[in-house]
Amino acid sequence: MRMRWCLLFRRQELWHFDLINQWLSYSRRSYLVQKNSLRRVKKMAKKTTKKHVSKPNAKLKAGELERRKATKAILGVTDDFLIVTGLAGAKDDVLNATGANPNNVFPLSGAMGAACSIGLGLALAQPDKTVLVVTGEGELLMNVGTLAAIGAMEVPNLRILCIDNQRYGETGWQPSHTLRGVDLAKMAEGANIKSVRTVTKQSQFKEARELLRNANSSTFILLKVAATDPGKLALPAERDASVWKTRFRDALGVV
Repeated sequence: MRMRWCLLFRRQELWHFDLINQWLSYSRRSYLVQKNSLRRVKKMAKKTTKKHVSKPNAKLKAGELERRKATKAILGVTDDFLIVTGLAGAKDDVLNATGANPNNVFPLSGAMGAACSIGLGLALAQPDKTVLVVTGEGELLMNVGTLAAIGAMEVPNLRILCIDNQRYGETGWQPSHTLRGVDLAKMAEGANIKSVRTVTKQSQFKEARELLRNANSSTFILLKVAATDPGKLALPAERDASVWKTRFRDALGVV
């Protein structure tokens, strides 16, 4: 009887030991598969990054417009606008023209593609004020259908300044669709936006500046600029989104 129990326990030990061996073997195989897969993914990512991430042009070419100087020249005095800006590039272009922390500017933080939509809602809610959206072509391409809504609703106090450097500056300076033939000004015309202009040289700045202020209909201005990196903004701009929100509410007179 004692021998029988000993053999039984021995068999159970061997059975458990065999299960443990199988589990360890499976775990090791899984680990090796995952390790090799991760190695391949990293290798592919490295190749993809080298292939698809570009760099801004080092210098302006003859006839090209520098984005911050051009934006500042077209905007002029900005106190008479309620301004909604796109992400970092467009925001810095506007702050370069307005000063570091104006009350009438609402920059987007992380809401890529929403600048024109927010501008449309603001223009409808504030019909007695001129709303200016300053955005980049990369952001506008993410939500280009908003142009159709703006054209269909015909909001006379809404202005859009789209700064087109033909690059996705936020994600690695890859060529944007406008470098491949997409014309946002023609899309705006097709969307029934009444006043549309394309600015490619300094002699057109005055007309664009007057159009932003005096047009009697929704307005779209496409500003074609060089694909150069203007660098960091020298002004110490506020980074807290809640502060921008509070300031903008003050400018609107909202308690």
